[in-house]
Amino acid sequence: MTRHFLQLSDLSPAEAARVIARAQQLKSSRDIMHRPFVGKTLAMIFSKNSTRTRVSFESGMARFGGHALFLHSGVTQLGRDEPIADTARVLSRMCDAIMIRNDSQADQTEMAAYSRVPVINGLSDLHHPCQLLADMQTWAEHRGDCAGKTAAWIGDGNNVCHSMIQAAELFGFRLRIAAPKGYEPDAGIVASAGDAVSLCSGAAEAARDADLIVTDTWTSMGQEAETQRRLAAFCGYQVDDALMKLARPDALFMHCLPAHRGEEVSASVIDGAQSVVWDEAENRLWAQMALLEFLLAA
Repeated sequence: MTRHFLQLSDLSPAEAARVIARAQQLKSSRDIMHRPFVGKTLAMIFSKNSTRTRVSFESGMARFGGHALFLHSGVTQLGRDEPIADTARVLSRMCDAIMIRNDSQADQTEMAAYSRVPVINGLSDLHHPCQLLADMQTWAEHRGDCAGKTAAWIGDGNNVCHSMIQAAELFGFRLRIAAPKGYEPDAGIVASAGDAVSLCSGAAEAARDADLIVTDTWTSMGQEAETQRRLAAFCGYQVDDALMKLARPDALFMHCLPAHRGEEVSASVIDGAQSVVWDEAENRLWAQMALLEFLLAA
């Protein structure tokens, strides 16, 4: 049966642990002779700009001996209103997997329904599961098993936050979320995680004694017209030195990037000793290589 990866909950806890362990193994060995994807092609559909997603998937396929095709929706037939289902039928007859980065979780679900090969969510309006695989790998690298620990999400209840919610349930840690009124995460996604997730009244409450502090940009792609309103709404939600001091002394800081120093995070935090954002960014490569191996072997 074809396995897709549209949200983190598409993996069981055992499968997620297996992918993370494999990612760590790949990073540790950096075995350039391991080339299981010779003759295989990954189609990558982009309707949103990308640095880490594109480079990590392309580099990962190259390391495995395969090939990645960059398909911007604006220069494919998708840009001329070809149905998602038709594109899925065609690409899955020519390629071994499809990665799509767009605005619509619903479109990704439709693509998966008509694809013969694995479809991977490279980002959507609701989820960013590949980012959370890298985050969980990074946490494990620096602090070991995260089960029973506490993470604090500070800021917008966006797609990355939604995937973090699913990660809390999948990996067994507690997640506290501090988001301004009107910018909370989806209530249904929060409810599905049960006691693993709690909403806090402010950033300080969420950060206190946390093992991990995570944030994201306050204005995501496509929201540029809301910038000034968002800057006002998120006042008091910056991750700065004072907020980090409320967390545990050995707490880590993560950010999926790109970052806006002086807005959601101070320069002293993101460039400081507790920040692991560069390891986190690199681990997009290793986590996605492990994911591709898992999906194509399914």
